[in-house]
Amino acid sequence: MPIIYALYLSVFTDKLIGGRVFTGLSNYAAILTNGLFWDGLWRVIRVFLIQVPIMLGLALLAALAIDSARLVGRSAFRILLFLPYAVPGVVAVLIWEFLYGNQFGLTANINALFGLSLQPLAKNVILWSIGNIMTWSFTGYNMLILYSGLKTIPTELYEAARLDGASEWQVAWHIKVPAIKGQLLISFMFSIIGTFQLFSEPQLLQTPAPNAISSSYTPNLWAYNLSLNGSQYNLAAALAIIMGLITGVLAFVTQNHGSKNID
Repeated sequence: MPIIYALYLSVFTDKLIGGRVFTGLSNYAAILTNGLFWDGLWRVIRVFLIQVPIMLGLALLAALAIDSARLVGRSAFRILLFLPYAVPGVVAVLIWEFLYGNQFGLTANINALFGLSLQPLAKNVILWSIGNIMTWSFTGYNMLILYSGLKTIPTELYEAARLDGASEWQVAWHIKVPAIKGQLLISFMFSIIGTFQLFSEPQLLQTPAPNAISSSYTPNLWAYNLSLNGSQYNLAAALAIIMGLITGVLAFVTQNHGSKNID
């Protein structure tokens, strides 16, 4: 299995003289004491703390809007919102790379038209440009999960609430949202896993923004460059195991805490 092989590689070091040598946890220590790891991890955490709540909030609002009988063209709206998720991740990043370019594409046209100097690929804002791509790609996916939960709620609850004088907002907040806590938990867990695996967006945007995205911009991107560009497979394996453990622990804590609240 790949995980077992990664564990095996992580406790060895390949040397030019002497071949593969058992070094125990030295590779893990090398990663954990390297500032590049903590810088990349902090970037991922920032995306998680800001982008994920925004994305799930938009997905929840969209699901509630589609579930409401007052929304005109619900089927078309649902399809249009889900469509970005159907676009392959690499293609999605390439599309946004064109939109973000300040020498060509949409951003360049806006700058020329209004005399602005927008630079979505600048070093101080590119992380949020990456978060925008993730939100665009996965809001529809999470909306579908939440909407499927809303469809399982008995309509009698809505009718009883309306007979008691509840407004549509009160029905949504006090009946619909509490009833889909399980679906919200699933979406949140998937978001944890997806965010801590952040790779495609920075890897593809590195070409148009080499000064903004380093080879260690995120832990996964660093592991990729350690293994393929630096031939440091042992360090890359240790880094992958560390990120797997962090992601697994966060997902477990979220599931355990969320399950207790649902119960």
